[in-house]
Amino acid sequence: MNLRLLAIAVLVLGAPQDPPSPSPGTPGSLAGFGGQDTASVSGTVTFKGGKPPRPRKLELGGDAKCAALHDEPLFSEDANIDKDGRVQWCFVYVKKGLEGRAYDAPKEAKPLDQKGCRFVPHVLGLMAGQDLKIRNGDDLMHNVHAVPFTNAEFNFSQPKRGSETVKSFASPEVPIKVKCDVHSWMSAWVCVVAHPFYAVTGADGAFGLKDLSPGKYTVAVWHESFGERTQEVEVKAGDAKTADFVFDKTK
Repeated sequence: MNLRLLAIAVLVLGAPQDPPSPSPGTPGSLAGFGGQDTASVSGTVTFKGGKPPRPRKLELGGDAKCAALHDEPLFSEDANIDKDGRVQWCFVYVKKGLEGRAYDAPKEAKPLDQKGCRFVPHVLGLMAGQDLKIRNGDDLMHNVHAVPFTNAEFNFSQPKRGSETVKSFASPEVPIKVKCDVHSWMSAWVCVVAHPFYAVTGADGAFGLKDLSPGKYTVAVWHESFGERTQEVEVKAGDAKTADFVFDKTK
């Protein structure tokens, strides 16, 4: 095709156009989200440097109804560490590196139950604006009291099994303590972030953050007994990086 015919074709058909940009505020609006050009960061959280703390036997304050729900003693969940030092109930999340990006909160609510006179799960992650469905799974009265610093506090009772209340937190905050004013040993931690890149370690201390766009990030791990650690991680498209974290008594 000579130059004259090419010019006529451009006038008739129009010049090539860039694809339209997705609307902001949704995960799909970010390049690479959920696609083959994304990266992942995974690792394990461990405790080293001496004998680790052990869970405490919980005193139920003579509450016969709660005691009757357990055949064995109830222990705290603030130091769940296995024989290899792997730490459960750590909240791992991207703390920096996502500035200027927006994500819609999932429509699906996250559950927080009360079973056997304890909150289940002990630690959970939530996006700002996402619903938290709080349920009483025990046949007795509980009280749910969230004590944030930047979000709105709430405090209500759930008198019977099956009671449900839906709450949410408007802004990111890590962590927010949730307690029961009726049963003093009951507590949980809700960690609120502005994005979906977070995880809670299981009994094996492992975590995984996936679908990250290429870039530099600060990954943080928080634990109620050991505080916070951070690590700088840079990922490229298709990377599967490892970022292990260690808590010890010297820090």
